[in-house]
Amino acid sequence: MAPARPDPLGSALPLAAAPMAGGPTTPGLAAAVAAAGAFPFLAGGYRTPEALAADVAAVRRTGAAFGVNLFVPTPCPIGAAEYRRYARELQPEADRHGLDLSAVPLTEDDDSWRDKLDLLLADPVPVVSVTFGLPWPAELAALRRAGSRVLVTVTTVGEARAATEAGADALVVQGSDAGGHSGTHDPLRPVTPAPTAELTRAVLAATRLPVVATGGVDGPRAVAALLAAGASAVAVGTLLLRTDESGAAPPHKDALADPAFPGTVVTRAFTGRPARALRNRFTDRHDASAPAGYPAVHHLTRDLRRAAAAAGDPHGLHLWAGTGHRSARTGPARAVVEGLAAGL
Repeated sequence: MAPARPDPLGSALPLAAAPMAGGPTTPGLAAAVAAAGAFPFLAGGYRTPEALAADVAAVRRTGAAFGVNLFVPTPCPIGAAEYRRYARELQPEADRHGLDLSAVPLTEDDDSWRDKLDLLLADPVPVVSVTFGLPWPAELAALRRAGSRVLVTVTTVGEARAATEAGADALVVQGSDAGGHSGTHDPLRPVTPAPTAELTRAVLAATRLPVVATGGVDGPRAVAALLAAGASAVAVGTLLLRTDESGAAPPHKDALADPAFPGTVVTRAFTGRPARALRNRFTDRHDASAPAGYPAVHHLTRDLRRAAAAAGDPHGLHLWAGTGHRSARTGPARAVVEGLAAGL
């Protein structure tokens, strides 16, 4: 067994709830995970600064230690012609819900990065994690001076080295089996198979920082294997999607257990960034032609996805899921944490 480095989270259990942006992570889920002895992350991605501030305040009232995850802004590598081509391709999907994608402008945004940083500098939380890239070293240093430990999500050894040099306190090592968006710093790089335990060992051999490992966690054996690989803690997301406290859309929760959705695929079809989801009609029709255009493609499909969720149509929805999705169960989040902690 590789010697574990200091736990950067400090929770009673070496377990964390991964931040799941877009609705699944709620203050209630974070509070339930913390009450069970694990460390919760709030998802700052896609939240307005005001909504994120409210989420932070709600969890802080419980007295729990917690973290906040932010999306690092990256340039959108898509032109107007390619964007409009994809909009025309998706229009039959939009027609199902009475939407006109030609009216959705090509949008670039930084997810209110500066305002969210200012929020966390003025009202620090114990841990800040970042995904999709590296903040400027001065931004990392400012968060640390404010009293937050800063974790950077990495998907390769090269990214881990860069995060170490930039001043990160710890790393979130994301294997390719993880559900939802890949945290790759280069959205144009194909996501190649990288089992989380193997990647964890490689990152630990190349850097001095402690690691929170995530991706493909389907039960206590997977937790034990990642801790044995040297991770200081293990983060889980997909296994919490069907819990009582999760804010995931009902069609998403149901699809995770539906035999009609047996497998996952890494796709750009919904947002323009590679993300692992249950294979459905949308991925079958549009994965091969989807452009690398985050966040523009995210904005293009946002109302379509919301309408599909409201209509109960899992085939028009981004069903984010890791490879361990069949182990996701209904019930309280506490039961998931207790099950993963069995044998620790």
